[in-house]
Amino acid sequence: MPSADPDSLDQLRRAHVAVLGDVMLDRYWFGRVERISPEAPVPVVQVGREEERPGGAANVALNIAALGARCRLRAAVGRDAAADSLATLLRRAGVDTHFVALEGLPTTVKLRVIGHQQQLLRLDFEERPDEQRLQGLLLGDEDFFSGMAALLLSDYGKGAVQNPQAWIRLARERQIPVLVDPKGRDFARYAGATLLTPNKSEFQTVAGSWKTEEEFRALGRHWREAWQLTALLVTRGEEGMTLFLADGIHHHPAQAREVFDVTGAGDTVIATIATAVAAGWPLDRAVELGNRAAGIVVGKLGAATVSAAELASSLESVHG
Repeated sequence: MPSADPDSLDQLRRAHVAVLGDVMLDRYWFGRVERISPEAPVPVVQVGREEERPGGAANVALNIAALGARCRLRAAVGRDAAADSLATLLRRAGVDTHFVALEGLPTTVKLRVIGHQQQLLRLDFEERPDEQRLQGLLLGDEDFFSGMAALLLSDYGKGAVQNPQAWIRLARERQIPVLVDPKGRDFARYAGATLLTPNKSEFQTVAGSWKTEEEFRALGRHWREAWQLTALLVTRGEEGMTLFLADGIHHHPAQAREVFDVTGAGDTVIATIATAVAAGWPLDRAVELGNRAAGIVVGKLGAATVSAAELASSLESVHG
């Protein structure tokens, strides 16, 4: 199968991707540590800078927009300042944002306190919504799929993708491919999806352990069929990515030269693959591009995005 090349990246700008999932606001407090608190044996952080970034499914949407594609995001949030900040950041990035505001529930916020480039503490502000009520609200928009060429389900286990079968069925009725970043131990709930993208640890937890590459490949073949998937992609860190299709197995070696931070790398991978699929690329080429994006994003600090220009530069190093 032909590989991705720099010239074909222009196709990504024509892609339209719908994203449904759990959004959150990543809040960072950066500072310096010069003493220990007299009240308890903990460092005192003198905060000098604050930063807010979209997290979870919102970071997935941000990655799609960074490639120049059109992204439509649907998610539940609270009626609070965090939701307003999240909406502003996403709209500024060009994401078509459709939030469902829930009374009495906070927008998920993850606050990280950073001292001298080291995370010292994380505080999570979140509550589980009434999942049946939430599902009804999210499914209520009949126009959500209009004009979209792929659906991406970004499941962070917060309730937005509690009933993935409903979304898979709706997308399939419209002949829209469904890509899923899964969560939990029951991957059968994603049966019928076009592509499932667990990482090595997630796949091992659900499918069982292996000792050899042959055993791993046997498990991949078995579970792709058992879960009725068009394709199964297992991301394996420094071991690369392995794509299981009905007609064979395609392995993509890891691209990263230097790894600073893997935070959000999975978001970048599935966002890039979904964008390429929405642009009409075959799955193996889309995965190659996602692998290339992963090699770029892990060289950055924190949850980050990859631009089409960065991908083009990376591909040019391959194609000369």
